[in-house]
Amino acid sequence: MRRREFIALLGGAAAWPFAARAQQAALPIIGYLSATADDHYSRQWLGDFRRGLAEGGRVEGSDVAIEFRWAQGHYDRLPALANELLGRHVAIFFAGGLPAALAAKQATPTIPIVFVMGADPVKLGLVASLNRPGGQLTGIAQLFGALGGKRLELIRELVPSLAALAVLSNPNNANAADHLNEIETAARAMGQTLDILQARNDGEIEAAFATLAARKDGAVLVADDPLFSVRRDQIVALAARHAVPASYYAREFAVAGGLMSYGSSSRENHRLAGNYVARILKGANPADLPVLQPTAFELVINVKTAKTLGLEIPPTLLARADEVIE
Repeated sequence: MRRREFIALLGGAAAWPFAARAQQAALPIIGYLSATADDHYSRQWLGDFRRGLAEGGRVEGSDVAIEFRWAQGHYDRLPALANELLGRHVAIFFAGGLPAALAAKQATPTIPIVFVMGADPVKLGLVASLNRPGGQLTGIAQLFGALGGKRLELIRELVPSLAALAVLSNPNNANAADHLNEIETAARAMGQTLDILQARNDGEIEAAFATLAARKDGAVLVADDPLFSVRRDQIVALAARHAVPASYYAREFAVAGGLMSYGSSSRENHRLAGNYVARILKGANPADLPVLQPTAFELVINVKTAKTLGLEIPPTLLARADEVIE
């Protein structure tokens, strides 16, 4: 091989990694902003988000890049994290949780935002309507808050001798009052006494469980909140330590050892969100994409935890469970 040809070949080989990096830099970037933590369950949701992207014709690394920011349940960090993503010139935001959606919306009035949240986006003014969002935001409303009354009904069925029930809520979340209203309305109709306990961090979660144990509340209903998802293991462990039956809004709590959960599938919701992101990157207008609502809900019962608490699960309730964890 001639020396000139050899040098040209070396030059071309050296250029390959630079070309690959340049190609990746030119890909549209998804700003993945989450109010939760990068843990085992979030990585599962991320896998489903990527699956939804691929179903919509966008594959990470080939057609799109993703920049991640995790608030770890610290909502005050979200505005700065959103601005960091803006500095990366993102083409679209994915917002995991209401606090993340609010931070992304505050950061930009124009860049599309696809959310997954348990709150009602119409009540909170994020979209004009579910069918025609009318602005830069759309996504999936998981209906976690709207199911508070149903979760109350289920925990009363499992613990029929229930006198007082505690509700764990995070007042730092903009949806807290709305979700509590759902539970309080249902409780009044059932004649159920409620103790509202508030927690903004892990120390206050510990204090809340100490309070409900001292008041001898017969059970606790954990309201939908990204902070509580981050502190999932802590909450499940505290419920076990105080021998308090607990009802949760997502399957992941029951898998982690919680007594029972009732809600929509977080994994399916993230798949749908990934598909929406792909559609918008291909030219769809978020203003015209209806906010999706789940039509299927899963009741998960952890039989092992029930036995530890000395609870006998009514056969009618067990028969309605979508998943039973032994």
